[in-house]
Amino acid sequence: MKIKNKDIKIVSVCRECFKTFIIKKEFCDKCYSVNIISNDEIENLNIAHVDCDAFYASIEKRDNPNYKNNPLIIGGGKRGVVATACYIARTKGVKSAMPMYKALKLCPEAIIIKPNIQKYKKASDKINKLMKEMTPLVEPLSLDEAFLDLSGTTRLHKKIPAVLLAELSKKIIEEVGISVSIGLSYNKFLAKICSDIDKPRGFSIINKEEAPNYLQDKPVELLWGVGKTLKHKLNNDGIKTIGQIKEMKLNEVISKYGAIGSHIFKLSNAEDNRVIKPFRKVKSISHETTFDKDTNDEVFLKKILWDLCEKVSNRSKNKGLGGNTINIKIKTKDFKLISRSITIDEPTQIAEIIFQAAKLLLLREINTNKFRLLGVGLSNLKEAEICDLYDLINIDSNRDKKIEFAMDSIRNRFGINLIKKGRSI
Repeated sequence: MKIKNKDIKIVSVCRECFKTFIIKKEFCDKCYSVNIISNDEIENLNIAHVDCDAFYASIEKRDNPNYKNNPLIIGGGKRGVVATACYIARTKGVKSAMPMYKALKLCPEAIIIKPNIQKYKKASDKINKLMKEMTPLVEPLSLDEAFLDLSGTTRLHKKIPAVLLAELSKKIIEEVGISVSIGLSYNKFLAKICSDIDKPRGFSIINKEEAPNYLQDKPVELLWGVGKTLKHKLNNDGIKTIGQIKEMKLNEVISKYGAIGSHIFKLSNAEDNRVIKPFRKVKSISHETTFDKDTNDEVFLKKILWDLCEKVSNRSKNKGLGGNTINIKIKTKDFKLISRSITIDEPTQIAEIIFQAAKLLLLREINTNKFRLLGVGLSNLKEAEICDLYDLINIDSNRDKKIEFAMDSIRNRFGINLIKKGRSI
């Protein structure tokens, strides 16, 4: 679609052949598809949210045709939680973050697969590359979703954002083998809402004129930042819909709900001034695992702790970051969450240093209860260039660093499993 006359107003786009129309269409008169998107302001909307449909499950179904017509759950064993579920499993009530035992009660015939993050990251990187061919203003939220700012791309690509997004959707299907749902609007809040409206393979639009009426009767939990606690408080005050917040005065909302009141009032009025940030600052690097059985066995827990520390170390090295603060996260058999941290003098990426600090924290808690989950993290992050500098005093620390860097060199050449420390066996 080439732009020749800016007085001609486009209102419809065919998602199959990308033809544009100046009148609203029920079907495309070029390819005869009924897959048409229409909106009176479609030319003027440039903030998009792209969300992969059941991402992990879709990748697994792509790679194994035997899974295609079966309910599929990606998660960590009977005592873990659901990372994602395919749409067949979702029709049975299975949801992300649901305990696995509940998911299996709802859908006992489901196939269960442990997540393969490296495979999912590879697909995510490919999708990110396709998005960045359209615009440099891509803000990833996770492996499977991102915001895009397509301002100025009409002049660059000679196509309106809606056409570029329709092309992107088709490219992802052809080149990655999965589908995405797209939301297009004039701000991030509404674009995110749009991408959830018509999953899977949806493409929904909300313009400025439509937004207030669309939000009017929607539940308050649709507002970004309204979690269970705030929802409960709002509901107890008789406020169940976004429209009810919109009808209040700003000072009244702030008086009742504090600083978050200003935020939800603006969203209720379809206002969101947040910009797309291509580089999201990483605040922490962590890894955790849920056990099949509750345990406080020291030997077992230290082995798991080491595995987690190696994973955190590898991720920090890949990201070019290290941290001063080592954190552990424990969930007890009665679901009590315990967080402990220790700050060291020098930022590190070294698994051995992370392990020794995390082990001290773990051993203080090990006799208090049995654990169902253990996690390790690095925070207070710094650039790799100032991590693990040579220590004139601590010779042992220097030795640990040299050993680990030598191991990394061997692993990078011959594979990660070629060389391991004894405690991982």
